[in-house]
Amino acid sequence: MSKLTKNQKLSSEKIETGKAYTISEASKLLKEITTTKFDASVDMDVRLGVDPRKANQMVRGVVTLPNGTGKTVRVLCLCTPDKEAEAKEAGADYVGLDEYIEKIKGGWTDIDVVITMPSCMGKVGPLGRVLGPRGLMPNPKSGTVTMDVAKAVSEVKSGKIDFKVDKSGIIHSSIGKISFTPEQIAGNARAFLATIIKLKPAAAKGTYLKSAYISTTMSKGLKLDTKSMDNAEK
Repeated sequence: MSKLTKNQKLSSEKIETGKAYTISEASKLLKEITTTKFDASVDMDVRLGVDPRKANQMVRGVVTLPNGTGKTVRVLCLCTPDKEAEAKEAGADYVGLDEYIEKIKGGWTDIDVVITMPSCMGKVGPLGRVLGPRGLMPNPKSGTVTMDVAKAVSEVKSGKIDFKVDKSGIIHSSIGKISFTPEQIAGNARAFLATIIKLKPAAAKGTYLKSAYISTTMSKGLKLDTKSMDNAEK
């Protein structure tokens, strides 16, 4: 087992064993215990009391983080020629249709989000074998299949993320960067958690929010107080 560095030891000493923190407390402490020289991502892991194998207990949604993600999101908009100008104006990094479909078929996936139109899904559908495993396949539920491509591009560029529960009942997502202020981290965390709470399936029984942790790329996770609505509303 590797020995803790001096910074790791000091960071560990600041964490109270067994304590569940409010989002405000955790956001401040997270900055104190993160000692990486790079701008680490801030992540949240939320364990839900649902059975993802049942369609009526699947939790999937989108949220626009009020303070953005802190990441440069590369957006490809696959659209008809009449929509290309507005997609470019909204900030799309790549705009077109047939040429990019051929590039993707050839293995090109240097993008973070793909947005398209309903009328283009006939051509985009077959790309599922390439885009699906990478989480890039456009989906109406996440707002990436729409006639208003300009709005979709703008929202993604300004901090919109989509998420879904995995087969273990956990939702994992990055919600910002450690360079954010504690208030910005807390604001994004509250928006993320509040959206998950609103998406509680009617079929879910017992405790819905089983646990939630916030961490950075290389820090320890801080347990959040899921019993207090302070996590989502204050």
